[in-house]
Amino acid sequence: MIQVGEFKLTPLDLGRFKLDGGAMFGVVPRVLWEKFHPADAKNRIEMALRCLLIETGTRRILVDTGFGSGRSAKFKRMFDFHGGDDYLNSALARVGLVPGDITDVILTHLHFDHCGGSTIDKGDAPQPALPNARYYIQRRQLEHARSGFERDRASYLPEDFEPLVSGGYAEIVDGPWELVSGVDMVICDGHTPAMQLVRVSAGGSKFLYTADLIPLASQVALPWIMSYDLYPVTTLEEKRNLLTDAVEEGWTLIFEHDPVYITGMVSRDEKGFHFVEG
Repeated sequence: MIQVGEFKLTPLDLGRFKLDGGAMFGVVPRVLWEKFHPADAKNRIEMALRCLLIETGTRRILVDTGFGSGRSAKFKRMFDFHGGDDYLNSALARVGLVPGDITDVILTHLHFDHCGGSTIDKGDAPQPALPNARYYIQRRQLEHARSGFERDRASYLPEDFEPLVSGGYAEIVDGPWELVSGVDMVICDGHTPAMQLVRVSAGGSKFLYTADLIPLASQVALPWIMSYDLYPVTTLEEKRNLLTDAVEEGWTLIFEHDPVYITGMVSRDEKGFHFVEG
């Protein structure tokens, strides 16, 4: 737990899964990235599923919801998913909460490993997993998720998010916005259109939940960019701008997918940006 002014931040561990190491690091050679992320026999590296709970006053805000329950055995094998179907409930229970306590859910984007836990009963009539919450989705991200774009359509599963929209549980937002004073969104377009990163500011401190802009601590290095990103040059510039602010203002980063490091800071020298543990 991290206290930031009036905000209590609690990273919630929802399990582990694996993705292809080459896809995670793009043009970076395996001989470099494997020093930090050993690959298995299928070239996959371990990834964390880590959402963020923000508590302030009567608000219980959840950022992303992880892989999702009700996945097929084949799907779980494909991604070597380690986490039970009740992983989100269990994570909330560890901090003394139940799903009905969550008041707001901010979905950074609609890829299945970020929003899959938003619904349950994935069959004919999926239902919200957090029934008393408002879910916040960026308009351009929703439009892209529905577009069927061949490059990344496999990452979007309609049963994860469409019931939220059709059932009136979702609020469609457009561009940068603020949920409560001190919790605002930074919009990035390199990974996928209108991914919203959550920034918490209080008492002179700033924490940024980096989602898939910087999923792993090693990817603080500017060229370490995923092949999954639709517009990698845009990602590069977005990283440069945000990391410059992080260095100058002393931000702490919260990593969604790093299996070892939950938080860290950033330094800069003539060779570029560097992850600083802590």
